[in-house]
Amino acid sequence: MERTIITHAPSGAPLIGIVGWKKSGKTTLTVRLVEELTRRGLRIATIKHAHHSFRIDDEETDSARHRRAGAGQVAIVSSQRWAIVTELAGASEPDFADVVAALGPADLIIVEGYKSAPIRKIEARRLGAFERRPLAEGDPLIVAVAADHDPTDRRLPWFSLDAITEIADFILATLAIAPPHAVAQDPADAPLHR
Repeated sequence: MERTIITHAPSGAPLIGIVGWKKSGKTTLTVRLVEELTRRGLRIATIKHAHHSFRIDDEETDSARHRRAGAGQVAIVSSQRWAIVTELAGASEPDFADVVAALGPADLIIVEGYKSAPIRKIEARRLGAFERRPLAEGDPLIVAVAADHDPTDRRLPWFSLDAITEIADFILATLAIAPPHAVAQDPADAPLHR
């Protein structure tokens, strides 16, 4: 059975994944790409897949108390941010497509993790990773490799993990995304992209 490739969210935002083994540099690469692409004026949304239970609220917050009391969903809202925490209570992890559909408008969605997601991906590789087996050998959706060493397989575009500008350029070209405006010298002078 052939799987459907997801190229865009329902909002129209294109997707790119950052995948790799544990300690391969995925989070650092994702954070640096978000910084670079937002500096260029793009609205970026991210999805991070965690393989463990994680805490979004401290155990002593009011929202944590609501959750422990049995609330299936807790919305935490302030003047600076908001989040909705949903307890799965034994239900299955949400489908990747449903998570993508829940995001608001963005110019690009960067997905960290989700190795098996049916999206185009960049594979992060580090010599210090827990596993060194290349993911690209078994995943035709990996479109490039970013590594801290020279990969032996050069069939895909290769970048140094530190070549953030070049990787960002590659993503924009691959996904046909035009930055909305030139970068202002002073961030306070940058127009808002909505």
